Amino acid sequence: MPSCSTGVDPEEAERSRRLAELLDAIAGGDRDAFTEFYRATSHRVFGLALRILRGHAAAEEITQEVYLQAWSLASGYDRKLSSPMGWLMMLTHRRAVDRVRREQSAASRDIAYGQANLGRDHDVVAEEVGQLLDEQSVLDCLETLTEIQREAVALAYYSGRTYSEVADHLEVPLPTIKTRIRDGLKRLENCLTGSDT
Repeated sequence: MPSCSTGVDPEEAERSRRLAELLDAIAGGDRDAFTEFYRATSHRVFGLALRILRGHAAAEEITQEVYLQAWSLASGYDRKLSSPMGWLMMLTHRRAVDRVRREQSAASRDIAYGQANLGRDHDVVAEEVGQLLDEQSVLDCLETLTEIQREAVALAYYSGRTYSEVADHLEVPLPTIKTRIRDGLKRLENCLTGSDT
């Protein structure tokens, strides 16, 4: 009788196990382990940062910040809570979104100043402010999701992965991922529309 497939790619499971070992070594100050960890994961961190920030320089800065954070927080990594890549992607997503928020806040201040002091065309300013407010609303509503919903939604929509790829990446069954994403999107919709249902 054929054995039941768990849906977890053995190669991916081995990579995840190795990354967890490297994080343990990094927690002990092992620089060689950190170098190996960086080489194995930096393309994914940079890719996510680039998709969110849409600029190479900003994505490179965030990537550097994420690895500094990973070095200092490695001892706090808990493999029961997420895979090493899931943890790293969460750190990346948070830092990149924080950067977007800071830049949007600065842009809003600049627009407000320009509107008040420079006599610019109000239609252009109103359009820019409206877009920034819409983007800020989405970011604010993302914070209403549970961490597991936010991680699944971020991987599907910010990283452009299919539901199957998200399930494989998080080592969670596909129906569970579909439920997390569906519930997360419903919660986002309710937040954005002000609906309580």
